Amino acid sequence: MSQHFTVIAEFAAPAESFEAFLEICRYDSDRSLADEEGCLTFDVLTQQDASDIIVLHEVYTGRPAFDAHLKTPHFEKFAAALRDLKIEERNVRFFTHQHP
Repeated sequence: MSQHFTVIAEFAAPAESFEAFLEICRYDSDRSLADEEGCLTFDVLTQQDASDIIVLHEVYTGRPAFDAHLKTPHFEKFAAALRDLKIEERNVRFFTHQHP
């Protein structure tokens, strides 16, 4: 049985880039859910007490599905935005779903 693979990625965006980066995150989420059979969940979250933080919560059918995500055109656009908008990658964690 394949175990779901979860990614929780936290980013900090400068005030002048926050809305543009948030829009890129929404685009990546929409395309991932629409175009990738292995993407089960892709939430874009903002932190209530920190106006510069964006967290992505992604769930895939397994690690191979996530690896395929990293090769998509929408991820390439996301990766370019990280560089172009000077987004700080704070923490990216990987999890294996254990229960239920």
